[in-house]
Amino acid sequence: MTRPVTRQMVADEAGVSVTVVSYVINNNRYVDQDKRRRVEAAVEKLGYRPNAIARMLKSKRSNHILFVADQIDTEHFGKLLSEMDLLLYETGYLISLARNRDNDEFIQHIIARQIDGVIISSISMREQYIRAIAAAGIPVVLLMNRSYTDLPPHVGEVYPGLYEGASMCMRHLYATGCRDILYIDRMSRNGHFSDMSDLRLRGYMDETARLGLTVDTAKVITGCADDAEVIAKIGQYVGSGAPIDAIFARNDRMAAIAMLAVRQLGLRIPDDVSVVGFDNSNLSRYTTPSLTTVEQNRQATAQASITLLLDMIAGSETEPVRLDPTLVIRDSTRPLPAAGQRKEAA
Repeated sequence: MTRPVTRQMVADEAGVSVTVVSYVINNNRYVDQDKRRRVEAAVEKLGYRPNAIARMLKSKRSNHILFVADQIDTEHFGKLLSEMDLLLYETGYLISLARNRDNDEFIQHIIARQIDGVIISSISMREQYIRAIAAAGIPVVLLMNRSYTDLPPHVGEVYPGLYEGASMCMRHLYATGCRDILYIDRMSRNGHFSDMSDLRLRGYMDETARLGLTVDTAKVITGCADDAEVIAKIGQYVGSGAPIDAIFARNDRMAAIAMLAVRQLGLRIPDDVSVVGFDNSNLSRYTTPSLTTVEQNRQATAQASITLLLDMIAGSETEPVRLDPTLVIRDSTRPLPAAGQRKEAA
């Protein structure tokens, strides 16, 4: 049986230490160019792990993609990552998931790891950091959760339908007779709350205006660090005497919190207050009543993101991809038949 090639054998062939071989293979330390060339030549000559390391040294690729998101413990991102992993594995790539830290150190870690590309789904990552990753020569694909002001022209864009989904929710609530609709923003302990660059909030605001309803920032429940603050602010709004007949929450978890707040106020769902969520998570099927929500096409989002990124890695030009969401009507609202909507049993 042929003896497997070891790093010690590569080091002996190149006339360097095993540590230098490791530095070259992992590409995580500076190595003198002459020593680097000798190690690369030894890897090629001895065939040290040719299906991975030698090919990486030759192509300068790691076959590693990074997916960065604000919340990595949610069902939505877990399912999305699973779809991406299935697609990438067939092409020889691996994908990792990281939570956005939104600081210089985190961005330098990304750049230093010599990954082949980054997919970003983040409300909080600042544009300067996206530009820094792209400027380092790393292809970047953005899942467009918000609008940007100064992105590099070669960043890939995938629009998963957040703005359209928010507009769809508002039109459905309006069609069922709702006129006083609250929006429940994300929670954050770090002060990362939505502004008008956020496509879900903007969809809510724009559609409110298009429907001829009063645009009122007091109807946006935001600035909350935890569930209790959300429930308290909804209670304060209702307690002030302001009218309310519907709630649109930016995701299903926030919708479930809103439903609890409504019940604690002695109001009925949907008779007194309709509630709509976003993401069509498993939670939406098991709330009481079952939750009307927006479903993003995760498979199409994953396919578009991976296709764009691999095209960019290959040096091809790309165009933005826009996807359509679906409104899933359940028992938390009074459904009316309409084009592009589907009725699903609870």
